[in-house]
Amino acid sequence: MFSAVGRWRHEQLINSMPYKKSHGFWQTVELPKGVRVNAIHAALLPSGRILLIAGSGNKLEQFQAGTFKTLVFDPASGAAHLVPTPTDLFCSGHTFLPDGKLLVAGGTLRYEVLKPDVKRAGGTMTVKNESPDGPRSFPKGTVFVAANGLRYVAGDAFTVPAATKTVRPARAGKPGKVTVTASATTVWVDAAEDGRQYAIAERGQYRIDGLTGDDVHNLYGLSEHMTMDKQDYQGRKETYEFDPVTESYQRVADMHEKRWYPTLTGLPDGSVLAVSGLDGSGQVVDGSQNEIFDPATKKWTVRKDLDRYFPTYPTLVQTARPGVLFYTGSNSGYGPADRGRQPGLWNLTDNSFRPVPGIREPDQLETSMSAWAGPVQKQTMMVVGGGGVGESRKSTRRIDIVDLSAPAPRFRPGPDLPQGTRYPNLVGLPDDTTLITNGARDYRGRGASDNHIARIYHPDTNTLSVAAAPAVGRNYHSSALLLPDGRVLTVGSDPLYADRKNTISGSFEQRIEVYTPPYLFHGDRPAVTGGPATVGYGGKATFSTSAPSEIRSVRLIRPGAATHMLNVDQRSVSVNFTRAADGITVTVPAQRTLLPPGPYMLFAINRAGVPSVARWVMVA
Repeated sequence: MFSAVGRWRHEQLINSMPYKKSHGFWQTVELPKGVRVNAIHAALLPSGRILLIAGSGNKLEQFQAGTFKTLVFDPASGAAHLVPTPTDLFCSGHTFLPDGKLLVAGGTLRYEVLKPDVKRAGGTMTVKNESPDGPRSFPKGTVFVAANGLRYVAGDAFTVPAATKTVRPARAGKPGKVTVTASATTVWVDAAEDGRQYAIAERGQYRIDGLTGDDVHNLYGLSEHMTMDKQDYQGRKETYEFDPVTESYQRVADMHEKRWYPTLTGLPDGSVLAVSGLDGSGQVVDGSQNEIFDPATKKWTVRKDLDRYFPTYPTLVQTARPGVLFYTGSNSGYGPADRGRQPGLWNLTDNSFRPVPGIREPDQLETSMSAWAGPVQKQTMMVVGGGGVGESRKSTRRIDIVDLSAPAPRFRPGPDLPQGTRYPNLVGLPDDTTLITNGARDYRGRGASDNHIARIYHPDTNTLSVAAAPAVGRNYHSSALLLPDGRVLTVGSDPLYADRKNTISGSFEQRIEVYTPPYLFHGDRPAVTGGPATVGYGGKATFSTSAPSEIRSVRLIRPGAATHMLNVDQRSVSVNFTRAADGITVTVPAQRTLLPPGPYMLFAINRAGVPSVARWVMVA
């Protein structure tokens, strides 16, 4: 009875208007069973709908069955429907393009196999081509035969380029010379059958089964070893654009490198930089394979001049300085503890890297999250929470702040969270505050360690205020997005266990929860009732509004595309404006570094701090 009374009193409190005005309010949404998905990725489309990408949803049986899912959810009406998903986009990378489409690249080619479960030896095969006559393509299932007759099967299709032919003409009595340099590509292979006899410890050359004539000598495989060791996840190279109008995937050119857990960062010219991820052998992609997507040609170009190594899902954001990205140190999942972990400024014009010092507990940046604190013009970045590398039990309460506009940027302490927090979700709000919600104290919520708390960070005072507590705990594979009506949607969570003693396997959280911030309980909201659909850099645009004299500020906020504590798209841009009798005239910033081209939500905020429902505009 005492417990029941306590719950009743708590419900009375959180549903009271004074509490909502101070702390906000959470609501839980359960979709019909037929459209529930394991939301690994979440993006707010320019239509106002939410794209939830599951792919195989971290379920091996769905991967093996070829069951891949994507859901489109309308938070305004509650409607939801599945759309065809062409391949396993689980753990891909994504970012918005200038035309409002979402670029989605990479995903899962192969699930990991732990060492006790490995039945077939495997390894990376380097395929060589000594013929300059042209590239050669081979299908998935191509067989490589060792000198002892053992057979190994390629896990994916592959193409090996033509060899390079160099002709040195005769001169000064010296004869001419033709030099042929073999080309190479790599592919993962598995033994054709179970058994340790397929494990080979030494380097060897393998013939490709089925070749005839000169091809027998010109094309062959080399491998350092075939082992029964743990086999990591492997990435895909397929790339798609998701069209928010047709709500369908459209295939574009593949990446040059396979990637699982990559980061895609939009650049001021509308192109996209792809870094890191696990490759087709389960290794972190080397920095020399960083590549850029051109939305005009829809093709990728490897940029060997941008040679910079990062652990998987690194947080890389465009700063106000042309050609300069900031690596916050936040990352997820894979990479050695002593490489690529230092935050710093990466100059793309000369590939230089300037470390930014001062962050506390630098060994606990994995599973942290980073976001701009307030308008991007202030160039203030916050790094929140995190934990030790891998399955470490460490977690930190740290919030550190850095001003990137300073001559010598250095992190300084912000207010600490009440608990150690891995997997926090951060969402910038129209009133310049940041919601920090969810997370867990231990790896993937072990020991029932989910944090059912939320805080709001106030950059003007460098303080936290208490927000209403979410009912749903969320850790690994969770995301949060700002909605056009000023609320926040949270999805996902993939705990290892369902109990405190870690004896019951966890299940993926498919409920959605929506947070209404306190500002939406502070009176009537302003309305933006008319205006252009496209605005230009440095130009002016007039929007009809209710009570123009009450408008205090205007923000352009880029829609989020989130996964794994990574949302490099989200940014709020302060916009100058003037008031008129029936509306406001805004002046769009001219700097593309502050405002990369693409879709934005225009919010008008009144003197009480209440935002309008956003009006969508394209910045071009």
